[in-house]
Amino acid sequence: MTGSGKTWRRPWCSGGAERQRLQWAPNRASSPRRWDRRWDRSAGGRGPPGTMSGSDTAPFLSQADDTDDGPVPGTPGLPGSMGNSKSEDPEVPDREGLQHITGLSPGHSALIVAVLCYINLLNYMDRFTVAGVLPDIEQFFDIGDSSSGLIQTVFISSYMVLAPVFGYLGDRYNRKYLMCGGIAFWSLVTLGSSFIPREQFWLLLLTRGLVGVGEASYSTIAPTLIADLFVADQRSRMLSVFYFAIPVGSGLGYIAGSKVKDMAGDWHWALRVTPGLGVVAVLLLFLVVREPPRGAVERHSDSPPLNPTSWWADLRALARNPSFILSSLGFTAVAFVTGSLALWAPAFLLRSRVVLGETPPCLPGDSCSSSDSLIFGLITCLTGVLGVGLGVEISRRLRRSNPRADPLVCAAGLLGSAPFLFLSLACARGSIVATYIFIFIGETLLSMNWAVVADILLYVVIPTRRSTAEAFQIVLSHLLGDAGSPYLVGLISDRLRRSWPPSFLSEFRALQFSLMLCAFVGALGGAAFLGTAIFIEGDRRQAQLHVQGLLREAGPTDDRIVVPRRGRSTRVPVSSVLI
Repeated sequence: MTGSGKTWRRPWCSGGAERQRLQWAPNRASSPRRWDRRWDRSAGGRGPPGTMSGSDTAPFLSQADDTDDGPVPGTPGLPGSMGNSKSEDPEVPDREGLQHITGLSPGHSALIVAVLCYINLLNYMDRFTVAGVLPDIEQFFDIGDSSSGLIQTVFISSYMVLAPVFGYLGDRYNRKYLMCGGIAFWSLVTLGSSFIPREQFWLLLLTRGLVGVGEASYSTIAPTLIADLFVADQRSRMLSVFYFAIPVGSGLGYIAGSKVKDMAGDWHWALRVTPGLGVVAVLLLFLVVREPPRGAVERHSDSPPLNPTSWWADLRALARNPSFILSSLGFTAVAFVTGSLALWAPAFLLRSRVVLGETPPCLPGDSCSSSDSLIFGLITCLTGVLGVGLGVEISRRLRRSNPRADPLVCAAGLLGSAPFLFLSLACARGSIVATYIFIFIGETLLSMNWAVVADILLYVVIPTRRSTAEAFQIVLSHLLGDAGSPYLVGLISDRLRRSWPPSFLSEFRALQFSLMLCAFVGALGGAAFLGTAIFIEGDRRQAQLHVQGLLREAGPTDDRIVVPRRGRSTRVPVSSVLI
């Protein structure tokens, strides 16, 4: 290849006779070192740029005639395609195709999802067992609301800090063994936290912080395994099954905590249930789960495999992805609301019953007897299953006619839940039944987000940086969400109580007013998802083209151009060239 019209030809993934000529040519348009796309039906080719012959690697100040990052005409499965003009999505492999790509039968893949779902349920069950026995913990260690909120804050903070570490490892090393090690460590630490004496509250905080190791090792990695086993609607269904475990596990945590405490007569035994189940989880992971190839189910058969980039490159790409950033901010609002309600709702309901005269107050030295943890746990289980299923099904149906369906469903869920959560707090002094009804509706709408948000992340982020994206989303959602919300609510409650005369009514009103913050944050999250809807189509299309090898990301030297210098070609910054 010589002259200014240096060309190379590349066969399409569909294997037909169509070839694409990528021609370097002078241009007055945007960024350097791109090429326009021209059609050529001739065969042959001489390789990509960088293998071109001639005195220089490229003509002086060469730029593209067409710098649009949109789909390349003729791309199979994209609009304007010569290969598949009827579909706007890449071809979806059938069951036999998936088995050939992953090396796993459909039954084995479904079994892997079942194991991951069991572990996810176990993680959330352990997280909210503490909330189910929180009044007893307060009595045992003689602590106030702000210290109680600190238990959850320390755990979430540890989880948040460790998530990027496991996200980085999960994109580069065997995910199965990372999860096995993390869950084994989590089980041991959880068991140890049940033997702490009453004078060592700081040690309880330390052990709850170490529990974050297991959660971080699992939560950042498990969804990426599901993404590498299934595609399209199959992936959405499997993610909905996986995320059913969050509300169900949370509810079982309340139930197990309160019932085991009642049966054993000691709240410490509530913390000894999940470690035994954790040993079973490690065995199932080791024996059942297999590591699928990353991103293989989304590539065409002859597309080049994706190679991991540096961690900083991953972060730069994620920061330039508006759909990912805005959906993560929306999910942060979900985490803020659920974190606050998860820890404080049972205590608030107990104080409401005390004010209404339905339950005797919880006095120092006595065991706090209340059915509210059990009832709230059952509501959390039921609304979680209903909300997750409802969100996935509504999104799947609307997606056929509206490509922005996913973020719109998330926005509707958050904006709809805010007034019902506010009403549940406002009605608590008048009717506990009305409070439970509004909590049921609010939590159902709030739960519509779980699986849909995860699906958004998986299709706007390429496979080789999904664990990093999961980790970044965890850091953001917990840093601004449930890492501080339980402590913040408890702190506001304590400050309000000090300004009022001591009474059971003051305790109730202080917690009531502080929890109203959740409704406001939920509305802000809905606005973030509405912003996501603006960018979702373009970001999804860009990720698809990248996975299929049809779009090259800007590299660290893409702000430079090639010029001849003393018989040799050299790269210089665009800003140093006077045009």
